[in-house]
Amino acid sequence: MEKVCLELENIELSFFDQLILNIPRLAVHQFDRIGIVGKNGAGKSTLLKLMNGQITPDTGQVKSFADFAYFDQLTSPIEKEVDYELVGKLSIPQTEIENLSGGEQTRMKLAQFFSTYHEGLLIDEPTTHLDVAGTQFFIEELTYYYGALVLVSHDRYLLDKLVTKIWEVEGGSVAEYTGNYSDYEAQKELQRKQQLDQHEKYLKEKSRLINAAEEKMKKADKITQANRHISKKETKAKANKMFMTKSKDTSQKSVQRAAKAMEQRVEQLEAVEAPKEDQTIRFHQPNTLKLHNKFPIMGDRLTLKAGNKTLLEEANFQFPLGNTIVITGNNGSGKTTLFRHILQHGEGVIISPKAVMGSYEQKGYQFEKSESVLVYMKERSNYDESKIRAVLHAMNFTGNDIKKNVQDLSGGEAIRLVLCQLFLGRYNVLILDEPTNFLDIFCIVALERFLKAYEGTVLLVSHDRTFIDRVADCVYVMEELKLKLRI
Repeated sequence: MEKVCLELENIELSFFDQLILNIPRLAVHQFDRIGIVGKNGAGKSTLLKLMNGQITPDTGQVKSFADFAYFDQLTSPIEKEVDYELVGKLSIPQTEIENLSGGEQTRMKLAQFFSTYHEGLLIDEPTTHLDVAGTQFFIEELTYYYGALVLVSHDRYLLDKLVTKIWEVEGGSVAEYTGNYSDYEAQKELQRKQQLDQHEKYLKEKSRLINAAEEKMKKADKITQANRHISKKETKAKANKMFMTKSKDTSQKSVQRAAKAMEQRVEQLEAVEAPKEDQTIRFHQPNTLKLHNKFPIMGDRLTLKAGNKTLLEEANFQFPLGNTIVITGNNGSGKTTLFRHILQHGEGVIISPKAVMGSYEQKGYQFEKSESVLVYMKERSNYDESKIRAVLHAMNFTGNDIKKNVQDLSGGEAIRLVLCQLFLGRYNVLILDEPTNFLDIFCIVALERFLKAYEGTVLLVSHDRTFIDRVADCVYVMEELKLKLRI
């Protein structure tokens, strides 16, 4: 039997009187490979910090029986010893840390992290900012890792490759599922179907009992009416036959009792709620925004530079109308620069005169005006309020979230709001630079639904393989100074 490396018992953790985690028991064993999933704010990173001893629970104990290392997505790398073979593998430039890009900083942190062996690894969102090559390096480093792995990630491809157990954090509780992310999805879908089946059975039985009770009550009413129609003469004549009246009264009461019993059974039925269904969302474009060019964005011998570095040289391309076009390429290949050049209608780019472009960039969003989430959306969209609410709900703005002041939103909430506004806004071309980077899996799935329902043209950069497979109509790769269509 594998030894326990880390154990959580009777954990309760609250923040401002709100229960964040309630865990009777969880254990990490010697060769466990655990993926932690859940919505933003559910407590995934908090759970990892609790396991690392950075947070102390209100009640309960966290016991560690092994040497664990912790990888935090939010911290910057520091000057420390590093295996230079790993630096080479990760193509990290020989420069000061402050001069490294976001992706290069993540690569440096990974090189430092993997330079020393530990019995257990606690890793929080390691592939944010990483390109496909960086993610592949991470997978290869951990495929044959000999120890306990606990990983928070929104990258479904990564989770499928590395984990054999899923912990789902929801409502303060942690549910455990065996298998990788795809197995977890299949189990969740099975649970949903079983719940739907139980809900339908509940409704059928409830309806049967209510109908039967109504029939019994109708029968009791008929008996009552029959008794009333007996004339006084008949009553006198039958006075010596009291047992007959008693028989009718008894019959009436027994039928009423049976009806009451059925009504009580309805009340005692264990209610089974219907599983939550994703609302069908469509983004219909008004005629005034419809484009008719077959290729609303084209490159004609486009040469693109960043400083002295050439990124594209006389590149030609045609982005088709109404498609979701994904641009991939290694960190530093120039994807973001290309998007900015298109937004600025730069030289070598031909854009339809009717194109109205909305863009999402990787940056900290600041809102100038004090207003609620719902008002912010209503002022920037022609859709009705019910559609706006449905889209916000899909992006996890639930309950009173739509009443929040936009200036008080967290970074993740701001990103989700900006994405909602783009799809509901007055645009016919969307340019999205790494839109999934700070979204949880559930919001990424919602974004996939948005893209499938969107009638406009979308250009996006992403390194998320599962996301690309699900949304892309065509994929271009930036390499060797060209933009090549991937077949």
